Amino acid sequence: MDYLIGVNIGTTCTKAVLYDQDFNALASASRSHHLFRDEPEMLEEDPDEIFDTVVDTLHEVVGKADLNNGTLRGVSFSSMMHSLIGLNRVNKPLTRVLTWGDNRAAKYAAEMKQNGAGLKIYQRTGMPTHPMALPYKLIWLKNEHPEIFERTTCWLGIKDYVFWRLFGVLKTDISSASASGLLNLKELDWDKETLKLIGISVDQLPQLASPYEQVRGLRSQIAAKIGLPMDTPFILGAADGPMDNLGVGALDQGTTAITIGDTSGAVRVITDQPRFDIEGRLFCYALDEEHWVVGGPINAGNTVFSWAGDKLFAPEKQLANMMHEESLDVVAKIAKTIPAGSDGLIFHPFLNGERAPMWNANARGSFFGLTPHHTRAHMARAVLEGTVYELYAISLTLETVVGEPRQIMATGNFARFGLWRQILADVFQSPVAIPQEQDSRTLAAVVMGMKSLGMIKKIDVIKEHLKKAATCQPDPVTYDIMISIKRWYQSMFSSAAICSRNTMPLPTFSISTVTLTNYKKERVLPCSFFVSNAISPKVSA
Repeated sequence: MDYLIGVNIGTTCTKAVLYDQDFNALASASRSHHLFRDEPEMLEEDPDEIFDTVVDTLHEVVGKADLNNGTLRGVSFSSMMHSLIGLNRVNKPLTRVLTWGDNRAAKYAAEMKQNGAGLKIYQRTGMPTHPMALPYKLIWLKNEHPEIFERTTCWLGIKDYVFWRLFGVLKTDISSASASGLLNLKELDWDKETLKLIGISVDQLPQLASPYEQVRGLRSQIAAKIGLPMDTPFILGAADGPMDNLGVGALDQGTTAITIGDTSGAVRVITDQPRFDIEGRLFCYALDEEHWVVGGPINAGNTVFSWAGDKLFAPEKQLANMMHEESLDVVAKIAKTIPAGSDGLIFHPFLNGERAPMWNANARGSFFGLTPHHTRAHMARAVLEGTVYELYAISLTLETVVGEPRQIMATGNFARFGLWRQILADVFQSPVAIPQEQDSRTLAAVVMGMKSLGMIKKIDVIKEHLKKAATCQPDPVTYDIMISIKRWYQSMFSSAAICSRNTMPLPTFSISTVTLTNYKKERVLPCSFFVSNAISPKVSA
């Protein structure tokens, strides 16, 4: 039997899964990462800790393979996007991992959005103007930590660092590079104009390579610790966002993949060439040299629902833990008691700012439309619905670039909540397919590994091996309710988006109370206006 291992280096954990040659998952192991929030807007991780999680998870799953009667053909990777590490002249880290969720570069992203430089970067790189992108992280470091910026001889991402520790090579795949904001998508080379603007050179970046490139020659001590021969091929793989599409077989332009994981969510569509939004509201990343992913991410993930559980349902969560039940499942059951539309209560999930389609790190969340009638249960359902409304806003923007979707697929940890799947179908007014394979990123890594090793000719063969997806149908009873809510939400959102493009900052308490009353004036009014003129929708069953 032939074995392969898929590894995903995520934001919150590293996971390794052992597969056979028929794409069946046989064993898995995971290790969590510690998140550092030492100051406001910081979200860092320890690169050496993450490296250790890769070694540990590989060791565990290798131990579960029957290598006496089979062969481990290779190890392939998926990895989080937008990470940044600075190395010194002897390739030792000068920084922790600056993750996508680190917003300390917000000021510099805002400045470049206002002066138009950010849009020019987007038009070459496909990276929207936001502090998650490496150009703005680097400019922030240059201005506020010049001692680090000047001492750094190589800037790289977390997977690149792992490969450096494993093999002593400084390489990055074009998929991860495309998510950096430093890669010219049409040339598939580092964008010299952006590098010049930042003040770094090509020599300070890893060598670009195909996602299918193999690296051999494990350091002997590491090979012994993992339990692998030193010549075991390691395949570079790709960024985790595009991998989500591959892992569920969403490789046709008419198929939209909607993912909500532990920390964030996204709406993505595969295209055969780079495609850009004229206003820079959508990202464009590479999966490989022939497949491109267009879409938009949101900051709201399972963490937002967990926040609601922690802040609103602490007693219920404690009881669930005592009963050995999944606490968030209990909260979802409570939310299910409330009708669609949450009786007019709307939640904007901007707890950590927001990315697509407004790309404003200063956005803030809120409940809107509160009345004495509303309860904690209403708030729980509103949190789930608000997250889906945000995904729907991205989908509408995406339609202007790639057309209307013919099929919607839902993946990620949120997909296990039946209520969330139903809300998704109701808001989008479309059947939603839920693949049985929820570990899409490690599966996608293995597919890429198989192509690299010559075991398959094309990556789309994955569609033949995926188990039939379950389908959630929209509830016709909710149609009028959802149409009413969506129209009102879009009105507020459109005005909020205009405000986000102004030079004045958004009101820090919330952007959700902006109404269409001042839509055409394209200016920010005092907070008193927002409060006094906002009118919640009337919802009736």
